[in-house]
Amino acid sequence: MVVPFGDDVAATSLQRGLAAVLKTDTLVGKFDIPPGMTYFQAARKAVVMNISDFSAKGVQPKVLLVSLGLPPDFTEASVNDIANGLNSGCREYGAHLIGGDTSQTSDLIITCMVFGTAKTKDIVLRGGSIPGDILAVTGSFGKTASGLRLLLKNLKTPAALRKRLLESVYMPKARLREGLALADAHVVTASIDSSDGLAISLHEMRKMSGKGFTITKLPTDKDVNDFAKLHNLDTRELALYGGEEYELIVTVQGKDWEKAARAVKHSGGSLTEIGVVTADPSIVLKENDDLVEIPYRGWEHFKSEQKEL
Repeated sequence: MVVPFGDDVAATSLQRGLAAVLKTDTLVGKFDIPPGMTYFQAARKAVVMNISDFSAKGVQPKVLLVSLGLPPDFTEASVNDIANGLNSGCREYGAHLIGGDTSQTSDLIITCMVFGTAKTKDIVLRGGSIPGDILAVTGSFGKTASGLRLLLKNLKTPAALRKRLLESVYMPKARLREGLALADAHVVTASIDSSDGLAISLHEMRKMSGKGFTITKLPTDKDVNDFAKLHNLDTRELALYGGEEYELIVTVQGKDWEKAARAVKHSGGSLTEIGVVTADPSIVLKENDDLVEIPYRGWEHFKSEQKEL
């Protein structure tokens, strides 16, 4: 197989060293649309969910098919909002919506299928990490988890901070330019999309490589730290066990680090070192001189409490 089961995308061989790359993912209204999200934003999010996996593999998406399940009480205006959101998401990432299907369902369901092509040898897999590699990410973590807590618990938050946190929930962004730049530079040993959260994503990488990770720096930003302090929350929980950030988590050999960081910078993004790959398969966070184990769990977005998966 071009891409093994369990990676971000599926692929099958074409001629002359090329592969057809495919991905499908589904958004369900009850579970994936938080309070206050418009149908336009929900449809765009359905596209971003799929594009983000292409980003992690360094593959440009070309076309999408969409299967819509629409409740019988949906208005024409709501359907138009969904169509506009789908189109906007596709165009944002240089892809085109070329068809699909509609059906009546009891809840809104948006299933996208994305297609693209790539040189087989250039597809970046999850399982190539080498002990000593630098562990890095394309952005901060915990902002979406903070925004969801804000919404679900109706937490009072200063207007400017509230706006930024909700923006991360309602208008997530896939790191396609960064992923393409890293693939073109041939500097990444492994890559994964972080939509399931930092902790789960690292565990998924470990499944494919057998290698562990030591996080030496939590990738949070001022907004997450301020929100956690304001509401007496654990920044570590928000950063590790959130999800839907749609950042890339990559591993890079030390000799290639400057080249990788430069490639991402030229794409308009940034690459931040957060740890190291280890031969020991443990996944831990280094705090002062202590190593804290990171379990396989994440935030269930429409529950009020964290719980193990």
